[in-house]
Amino acid sequence: MTRRYVRSLQDVPAYHPANHTGTTNRRLISPETVGARQIEVLHGTIEPGDGASRHAHPGIEQVCYVLDGEAEVEINGESARIGPGDCCFFPADTMHRLVVTGDRPLKVLVMYTPPYCEDPSKVLR
Repeated sequence: MTRRYVRSLQDVPAYHPANHTGTTNRRLISPETVGARQIEVLHGTIEPGDGASRHAHPGIEQVCYVLDGEAEVEINGESARIGPGDCCFFPADTMHRLVVTGDRPLKVLVMYTPPYCEDPSKVLR
């Protein structure tokens, strides 16, 4: 069986995204990894007390699904705590931030549509 469209965490290199502290991401599904044109999926690990500074993505919607750990999210001025099994939506062009609140790393699946691909022109601070 071909693995052109199947990716595991060990298949893709880790990187540290801009506008984040204590964060290690692995891009699983993207234009570069499988040729996706409309979606990007990554796995993120964020250390306790760290996270993403307030920012927005012009024209890009973002979803975070929590696998493990806890965090506080702020979306357009509204705050909420999230944990395993919770999912949050960051609308396009909407300021948001995320900070890990628990004593263990946060593990999340992050989806962007269209793909963000860590392009500096696709983020507002």
